Amino acid sequence: MCCLVAFSPSNASPSPITVESDLHSPQRQLIELRIAHADLDARIDSLAPGSALDELTLRRLKKQRLALRDQLAQLERELTPREPA
Repeated sequence: MCCLVAFSPSNASPSPITVESDLHSPQRQLIELRIAHADLDARIDSLAPGSALDELTLRRLKKQRLALRDQLAQLERELTPREPA
């Protein structure tokens, strides 16, 4: 098992933090969604309009990218603290 050691300013003793405990954090999910979105962007951009790939595949990729963008927006809203009115 892999562990990281974190030092907190309140005490000088290190406390182990397992990498596995952070795998499903919202911040990590946000990073993974951003990477997936960037990968789809690159894939779509690499497909020239005159390429041999059919239009249906391009539409599917764009739909996936839009769904990822929606997930990103929702997760960012959840992570952003609300300001008092």
